[in-house]
Amino acid sequence: MTIENAQQKVDDWIKTVGVRYFSELTNMAILTEEVGELARIMARKYGDQSFKDSEKKNEMADEMADVLWVLICLANQTGVDLTTALEKNFEKKNNRDSERHKNNDKLI
Repeated sequence: MTIENAQQKVDDWIKTVGVRYFSELTNMAILTEEVGELARIMARKYGDQSFKDSEKKNEMADEMADVLWVLICLANQTGVDLTTALEKNFEKKNNRDSERHKNNDKLI
């Protein structure tokens, strides 16, 4: 699935099953909540915290998909073409960081 396809599929789902988009501010709050759920799993899987028995079913991939879903909703609501935005972001990073990471002693 391309990013463009994903944006269209989310839009189609929202307009049929979801009825309408939540407000942009609500979706921003939901995005923050979803990132927090992902962070909770990461802190337990890769960090120093341990899972509670009730948390062991949490799937990192599902939480990442939730983050992506809400981000796509926000892009659709605000008229952002994520394909174009990501391409421009790569261009920015390639120009700005072309030597930065190679010269970072912390990464060697």
